[in-house]
Amino acid sequence: MAHIIAEPCIGTKDTACVAVCPVDCIHPTKDEADFAAAEMLYIDNDICIDCGLCVDECPVKAIFPQEDLPAEWNNFIEKNAAYFKK
Repeated sequence: MAHIIAEPCIGTKDTACVAVCPVDCIHPTKDEADFAAAEMLYIDNDICIDCGLCVDECPVKAIFPQEDLPAEWNNFIEKNAAYFKK
């Protein structure tokens, strides 16, 4: 099942989740050119192995397994996917 980064990440972009991800599926990282311009971080679910390590690392509780994503944030499923389609 996919993991989704949702609204609490907007403006925060804490990269603790990036540091624990074993497959480098959370972007942009601080080393990427578009980090400053991005409003939040995103998970590439084509790469994510669903380990869940990022969930507990997020200080603002912005990462959810897709089945646990609050309904009001369902639009973040497409926002995460769209980031990697650009």
